[in-house]
Amino acid sequence: MDSERHTEFTHSPAVIRREVGAEFSAFDGWASGTTLELIPDKKIVQKWRAADWPEGHYSTVTFELQAQGQETRLDFTQADIPEDLYPQLEAGWVEFYWDNLAAYFGRVP
Repeated sequence: MDSERHTEFTHSPAVIRREVGAEFSAFDGWASGTTLELIPDKKIVQKWRAADWPEGHYSTVTFELQAQGQETRLDFTQADIPEDLYPQLEAGWVEFYWDNLAAYFGRVP
């Protein structure tokens, strides 16, 4: 929920604010949407879409965080993905988000 840090770990421009109702964009505008729910350090829910999706189609992404000792568990779900784009999107999250996030925190993906 920080534009500079998101840009830093994804290596791609992002604009995001810690505010319910705020619009965001990531990956130089390829992904965009609105933050629907925000519980600091616990949960982020966003209405999310990719630029190449059918007009007006949004999915809902949920990031849930849970402290586990010195580490944090992150559970992620995404609902209402255009069915034909599922394999591409699944691979994209891994390649452009999860692997980069792991590297940012010094973990080997």
